[in-house]
Amino acid sequence: MARLETRGRARALQALYAWDMRDGQALDRIAALLWDDLLVAPEERSFADALLRIVQAQGTALDAELTEVTTNWRIERLGAIERCVLRLGAAELVQGSTPPRVIIQEAVRLAERFGSAPSARFVNGVLDALARRMGQL
Repeated sequence: MARLETRGRARALQALYAWDMRDGQALDRIAALLWDDLLVAPEERSFADALLRIVQAQGTALDAELTEVTTNWRIERLGAIERCVLRLGAAELVQGSTPPRVIIQEAVRLAERFGSAPSARFVNGVLDALARRMGQL
């Protein structure tokens, strides 16, 4: 069975994706409804919720930072999975409680699982550049 943090990241990604598809609705409400439907464990919710709160509070700043390192790509032009994985990774980098290499590796796995191999390579490059820009690598 996957670690709590890994499961929590997947739950956060599911909520971010649902939110991305329902533009204009409250992220916390979408997450709660989704997690209730999926019977998500309280520990996973807690981990995922902490990341979602960062996305909600600092979303515009996170998107601006991501735009700086996604050369030739505006964040809104990215595929939904890539955009959500990048926002999640950026939020976790801002949170600062997990080593950057672990955050990047976990984001790459999510991109592979829910996206594709090219998505994973793209996410790896962008989050590596973001972590360097933030002085974490």
